[in-house]
Amino acid sequence: MKHHSGLACGALLLAGLAPFLAGCDEPRAAQAATKVESEVGVISVKPHPRALVRELPGRIAPTRIADVRSRISGIVVERMFHQGSEVKAGDPLYRIDQRPLEVELRASEASLAKATAALELASHQEKRTTLLASQKVVSEAQHEKAVGGLRQAEADVAARKADVARARLKLNYATIRAPIDGVVGAALVSEGAFVVQNESNLATIRQLDPTYADFTQSVTEMNRLRRAFADGDLDRIAPTTARVRLVLDDGTVFPMHGKLLFSESKVDAYTGQVTMRAEFPNPRRELLPGMYVRVLIEQGVDADAITVPQQAVQRNAGGGSEVFVVKDDGRVAVQPVRLGEAQGGLWLVNEGLREGDRVVVDGFQKLAPGDKVKPVPYINETASADASLGRR
Repeated sequence: MKHHSGLACGALLLAGLAPFLAGCDEPRAAQAATKVESEVGVISVKPHPRALVRELPGRIAPTRIADVRSRISGIVVERMFHQGSEVKAGDPLYRIDQRPLEVELRASEASLAKATAALELASHQEKRTTLLASQKVVSEAQHEKAVGGLRQAEADVAARKADVARARLKLNYATIRAPIDGVVGAALVSEGAFVVQNESNLATIRQLDPTYADFTQSVTEMNRLRRAFADGDLDRIAPTTARVRLVLDDGTVFPMHGKLLFSESKVDAYTGQVTMRAEFPNPRRELLPGMYVRVLIEQGVDADAITVPQQAVQRNAGGGSEVFVVKDDGRVAVQPVRLGEAQGGLWLVNEGLREGDRVVVDGFQKLAPGDKVKPVPYINETASADASLGRR
């Protein structure tokens, strides 16, 4: 009887716990049945024309540079410019002592007056001998002598006029003027210094508006571009229409566009680089010679480029690139891609994506391949595209 009563008590105890055990399993089943789909931001891939922009190193150079030199020798008596100021072609910069030159001019003018008087005398003599020779009063030899004296007097007057012009030119050179428009640098001589004709550099003038940006590109990259043009992967941009921008050393973009002037027809034997030059307006003199810049130049157009934001691209264990795409059934899959250039926060995708693919840009950190997700448009897609266009 005791054995049967124990079994009965155990059965009653299990019957009492059964509702509690069943109550513990119900939340787990309900949680599994009502799992919330993760919300992810996606973009829909769409091919569009995109300029191929290269970022190349460069330096600023003046469009014109001139060393100010004296055309005569003498003592500097006055400096007539402010160092670092703007000057125009013809503005006076220095003045050399003019007194020796004025004396030389007066001496030349006196010699000219003497030669002119001798010419008048020779002219009268020639006229008289010509008349007398016609009357057979003087010999032919005397007449020829008078004519020769006249020609000699005329040549002497011409020589003295040249001396006067030379003296006046030297006197004019006593005021040293700016040969070009631009910004004049430091004064390299001071008052009292003796300068030698065409030897002493008195100052340097640099024209800064417009200004040049000289930059280089590897010949390997240029050959790759040529092959892309030949294969039809890229459309050419005419040099006259290619947009060129500058990025300054602090990362800011220079507000004005430039134009490509030329590309060298030779390769530097030591660096394997080809030099190119662009011209930029510089009204505020923000670009100074020798300044390091990065040049953004459009070198071609991909007519059906596919781009994705950089944050959408992941690296796998093998070092390859991949993205998450949302399939038609709403589940996430990994898609390997082959990337091209990175421009303005976007990757250019050469292979792996096609039009209409939905690429996950935001929220992929909380999902795994095969998960069912709720795709929503990525709100920063337009802003990224606008920012990239602005930077180009």
